[in-house]
Amino acid sequence: MYLSITLHAFSSVLERHTLCRQRDGRKATAWCGRSQRSQLYLIPRRLRHIQSSPSTTPPLLHRIAYMVLKAAYALATYVLPTGYYWHAAIGITSLVVTYAFAQGKTTDRERDLHARTILVTGAFTPLGLTTISGLASRGANIIAISPYPLDHPFNTLIIPALRTTAKNENIFAEHADLSSPVSIREFCTKFLTEGDQRLDAIVFAHEYYGIGSLFASKPSHEKKREAASLATFLIVTLLLPAFLVAPVERDIRIVSVVNPYYAAAVPSFSSDLIASMTPGESPKKRSLFLAEGHRALRTIVLTRHLQRILNALPNRAPSLDLKTPGGVPVESQSSAGGSTAKESNAGAEDKSKSKFPSNIVAVTVAPGMSRTETIRIAMGADKTVDPDGYSTFGFILFILCLPEIWIFAKSSNMAVQIVLHALFLPTPFKRALAHLAAATATAAKTSSEIDETQGAEKTPSLIPNTLTEILKPGALYRECSVVTLRLPSLPPAAEQSSEEAKDGEKAAKTKKTQQKKGKDETNLQDGELDIEDDGEYGGEKVGRLAWEWFETHLKTWEASEEKPKKLATPQGSKD
Repeated sequence: MYLSITLHAFSSVLERHTLCRQRDGRKATAWCGRSQRSQLYLIPRRLRHIQSSPSTTPPLLHRIAYMVLKAAYALATYVLPTGYYWHAAIGITSLVVTYAFAQGKTTDRERDLHARTILVTGAFTPLGLTTISGLASRGANIIAISPYPLDHPFNTLIIPALRTTAKNENIFAEHADLSSPVSIREFCTKFLTEGDQRLDAIVFAHEYYGIGSLFASKPSHEKKREAASLATFLIVTLLLPAFLVAPVERDIRIVSVVNPYYAAAVPSFSSDLIASMTPGESPKKRSLFLAEGHRALRTIVLTRHLQRILNALPNRAPSLDLKTPGGVPVESQSSAGGSTAKESNAGAEDKSKSKFPSNIVAVTVAPGMSRTETIRIAMGADKTVDPDGYSTFGFILFILCLPEIWIFAKSSNMAVQIVLHALFLPTPFKRALAHLAAATATAAKTSSEIDETQGAEKTPSLIPNTLTEILKPGALYRECSVVTLRLPSLPPAAEQSSEEAKDGEKAAKTKKTQQKKGKDETNLQDGELDIEDDGEYGGEKVGRLAWEWFETHLKTWEASEEKPKKLATPQGSKD
């Protein structure tokens, strides 16, 4: 403040001195000298005057601001003439709108995740870290699958940082190498046998990260793609028993994250899937978009078929019988006693309408084109993650195109919105429970209010049908909406051979079930379940073929890892 006051006082003296230099002659010089001395005498008075009015702005600051604005205006006029202001405004507005549109839709849902355990694979990818942060900030207990040992700096540094950022101490890391079936089995066995087995959701984020680049494609990339898909299938099949024995009212979700190239593989998916059924054959060379799209579409079809199997399992949840007043729940046949047998038989007449949906929901989500996990990998600009796919030309091209990539590609915060949307939406099971609870409450209320004049009960009504978005089981979600894919059906020859194989397996399994009486009801073999063919994503036949592909290649994958161990074992180790 005192510096500005002093500058203000001396500014008037400097201004007077400038005027004096413009005059000629001794008389003018003498006048200027007297004037300067008088101004110096007046400085203390000016200081007192300025201190009494602190709102006064120093003229020197006015001149500095004026000079800066004048220079900026001259520069702006030189770069952009006055007649092009409207063009610049329209261009900037277009870029802002394009950026907002390219970032995609954000979810408008929220959910309290306290006391819920969520397993996340690909935890140390950009999408995985953002997913963990978003879920942990809402109170979820996170189990992050790490490919590194537990004493690795990624685990010892990033996990505490996530706990501090999300203000949640329930974030833990577990080691499991997703490229090794032995490591996956060890983790799943440990999870099922030790500690709390509660698991409310699984997020498979490791398949979203791209493999291979446009400038360097190698056979090892296809093996990595198959290993990533088989890891998802193996984890699902190993942890599915924990889901099936969980309480009926628990909401369980399986979310698989895939890359955005699935549309490129739609025309040739069925034929390529049939051609790749033989594990020993070397995969044919395909472009990056087709190879990545085939991997994504294979996971999409697998997820849809998994949901068909879950829907075909015996449902332990109570069924909603709309014929009874208020829709009083009727127990299923597996848990019903002799007193409820008649009610169960009556509800079985309208089984399709009264049966509860499965409490386990499997969906696939596609976040779209992200800057790091999609475009940077496709250009071969990441040497640390994929050394085989690195390209110097791709790295330079990525740097040059970085402004356009920043505008048109998604950030990790926007890519994770579709994952959160799939975890936050209410499921059909929860919606049915809400209808049942409301109907039961209405029935209990109306049963006590009997009309004495008519001698009849008032007709109860269910909760009103509001327009609420429900998570569609087995569907593919993108931009917070369901995607409809029309996959070509199987060729007639392949369809006939598939039917014959299915009939043969069904006959063999029927003999086994007759010989073995104590077999579990929840066996996941297709021949023992009445799987509905809904026609989505190629129908039940394409889904069964994809399931068989995973089973066949999983055996080969596990055998390929056991062979090196056998070769490494010395022959004289029996002693």
